[in-house]
Amino acid sequence: MVETVQRPQLVSSGEERQGLYGSARTLAVLAVSLSVLLSLLDYAIANVALPNIATDLKSSASSAIWVVNAYQLSSLVSLLPLAALGSRVGFARLCQVGIVIFMASSVLCATATSLPVLAVSRAVQGIGGACIMSVNIALIRFIYPHAEIGRGIALNGVVVAVGVALGPTAAAAILSVASWPWLFWINLPLGIAALIMAFIALPDVPRSGKNPDLTGSFLCVVFFGAIVMGGDGLAHQENILLSCGLLAAGILAGVLLVIHEADVLHPIFPVDLLKKPEFTVAFLTGFCGFVASNFFIVSMPFMLHDRLGFSPSATGLLITPWPIGIICAAPFIRRVTDTVSAGLLSSIGLSMTSFGFFCLWMLPEHPAVWDIVWRIFIAGYGFGFFQPPNNRAMMVAAPGGRAGGASGMVQVARQAGQTFGAMGVAAFFAQFLSNGTHACLLAAACVALLAAALSASRLLTKKR
Repeated sequence: MVETVQRPQLVSSGEERQGLYGSARTLAVLAVSLSVLLSLLDYAIANVALPNIATDLKSSASSAIWVVNAYQLSSLVSLLPLAALGSRVGFARLCQVGIVIFMASSVLCATATSLPVLAVSRAVQGIGGACIMSVNIALIRFIYPHAEIGRGIALNGVVVAVGVALGPTAAAAILSVASWPWLFWINLPLGIAALIMAFIALPDVPRSGKNPDLTGSFLCVVFFGAIVMGGDGLAHQENILLSCGLLAAGILAGVLLVIHEADVLHPIFPVDLLKKPEFTVAFLTGFCGFVASNFFIVSMPFMLHDRLGFSPSATGLLITPWPIGIICAAPFIRRVTDTVSAGLLSSIGLSMTSFGFFCLWMLPEHPAVWDIVWRIFIAGYGFGFFQPPNNRAMMVAAPGGRAGGASGMVQVARQAGQTFGAMGVAAFFAQFLSNGTHACLLAAACVALLAAALSASRLLTKKR
């Protein structure tokens, strides 16, 4: 049974392909952008504050990393169950709930007096962020007409890049005048603005009448959680036996999940969508692209600071050509992503990213600042070229009623790729003690080239 609520008008039939127009679209896009910015800005901000947090809460640096890991892990494991829940309760409503959870958990983070309390609060914050991120692409699909979905996804990519770019800068500015809890207090005014816009402007869309699949949700959480924790343990070469046990449990949960979801009409783990070659290739392309990006993003600061001797502030500035490149690619990619093959555009973009990483790997021993900047900019520009058409390919491959599942998988490709990329960096650092950062850049280039080849395989079928 389908229910609809009259808010910003879609179409009388409830078909999402016709979208919103005029001021209704503008306000809805602003609402989505504010909520996405809220989620991503705080994730990026917390990384910079880890040394301050560790000192203030009297914990080790390795323990303080859980301030980041708790957010990432809880967000990743809850993405698909929350995407399915969004189809049931409404994407706009889940986004609103996510903003409220995010704000409440931000208060808990700001008032935490111990690392365990802060880590748990960050885990709750990650669930709030997953409520937002699991449905934001689905909302874009309803806000824009079918012929312009790529434009909306490209704009969403710019918001993501801005959030990543602003995070370190905002953290540095706040920490220069205030203590680390203010990194979380600032979420309240931004969250209030996002919540008001979400109530005013986000459209209500047709909802699924399907009851929540608790068994599938449990298996999904165990699958992703055990795989990530086991893989992280192996990457750090810690608790090898326990890590192998977690990996085995995760694989078993994954097999049981696929079996359980095989005959479900609207599965949480979208086996129905993964049966579509165009969807699966786009998902794998996105996953590999984000593995490559995190090989670069996590390892490059160590190269700049430890090997090349730049100060922490200079290191932060030298990373900014990456999001600037993504932003600069947006005006062109917005114009062509709905009309040119995703296989072509994403292959070109990922090839540029791979080239930029190869050039970074070949940096001279004592490079000038410009030598670093242009290489990172090319890699970032290529990444901005690849994301929107690839995400669009995943969304348009999903049939009506499966926008939530497709949106969730777009975010799974991103977060799982980032997580496995970070694991790869840890493994490379352990394996190549004296030259780990250099090896990571080569790995980034190779994985990006693999992603480009995966994307190019779509050209053989001549389908978009």
